[in-house]
Amino acid sequence: MQQFTKEDLHKLKTLCHIECTPEEEERLLRNMQSILEYIEKLHEVNTELTMGRHNPLEGPTNVMGEDIPEEPLERDIFLSNAPSQVGGMVKIPPVM
Repeated sequence: MQQFTKEDLHKLKTLCHIECTPEEEERLLRNMQSILEYIEKLHEVNTELTMGRHNPLEGPTNVMGEDIPEEPLERDIFLSNAPSQVGGMVKIPPVM
């Protein structure tokens, strides 16, 4: 099993730009070691009978219909679908 050493902790502290008291360092060492032990347990789990998880990069890449230009709606038809209108424009609630 991999050990999280004081050297590893000092490298991590340098990369993260953090300072620790000696007590905090000891606590961090214990916590990081427990995390590594937990990860090691996860590696032992038998996953041969589980189904593969879905990968969003596989499968169809474009499920949208083709963009076909059409004549625009007439203003009266468009405005008839709006809940409210003022001066031939759609009225919306204030944004701010």
